[in-house]
Amino acid sequence: MRKNITISILTLSCIVCLLWLIGLGWILVDYNNHPDTPLQTIGQEQQKEIEADGVRLLALGDSLTRGTGDDTGKGYIGYLKESLAEKTEAEITISNYGIKGLTTDQLAVQLTKQEIQRQTANADLLFITIGGNDLFQGGQSLTEIEEDSISKLLTTYSKQLNVVLTTIRSVNKDAPIYLIGLYNPFNDLENSALTSQIVRTWNNATAEICANYPRAIFVPTYDIFQQNVQQYLYSDHFHPNKKGYQLMAERVASLISWEVNENE
Repeated sequence: MRKNITISILTLSCIVCLLWLIGLGWILVDYNNHPDTPLQTIGQEQQKEIEADGVRLLALGDSLTRGTGDDTGKGYIGYLKESLAEKTEAEITISNYGIKGLTTDQLAVQLTKQEIQRQTANADLLFITIGGNDLFQGGQSLTEIEEDSISKLLTTYSKQLNVVLTTIRSVNKDAPIYLIGLYNPFNDLENSALTSQIVRTWNNATAEICANYPRAIFVPTYDIFQQNVQQYLYSDHFHPNKKGYQLMAERVASLISWEVNENE
């Protein structure tokens, strides 16, 4: 009888040890898959999914976001990345979804796409250039100025910009949104006083809309191009050149108060 009891205890001990070794094996496998996670927390239900380190920039908008006119292809967002990279050792990535000719209503539609919403939700900083195509319409609206038509354009633009910002905030409540204001590429034409007034009015409306949304920052660029406008424009006399984009990037960078570091 005593022999049988001894064998049973030995068998039970072996089973317990085997189960312990199996459990340890699963823990080590999990740890190898997630080496940055403390060993004692692996397997806990409240463990959050591990995300890659780095700073994610999302650029949306028109040809200014694409960098049209910059021979290097960087555009303001490329120079901005270089500026931010000087402040951190963390990897900075850019998702650039700028489209030449994009209008505000088209941006509102773009923001409903699944991939754009995913990028928006994951972004740490968002940058937008929009409104130029709504107002300038290839230059026609400011060379053949009609007050009623400009007013209608502004009304439509304002409505769609609210849609854009509301959509972004519904997906990402915290990331700062930097909306780049318009400059006047026609500042050296005969009716420059009138066109400049229209652009300033447009920018004021944009700034007021931004003020209604948390962490939505209006970035003025009008003054950068106000004097010697052709010095900062590409050969098409509409888009910025390399120097123009560099100045835009400096302006945006000066307004970024969010600290970039490798712990983010």
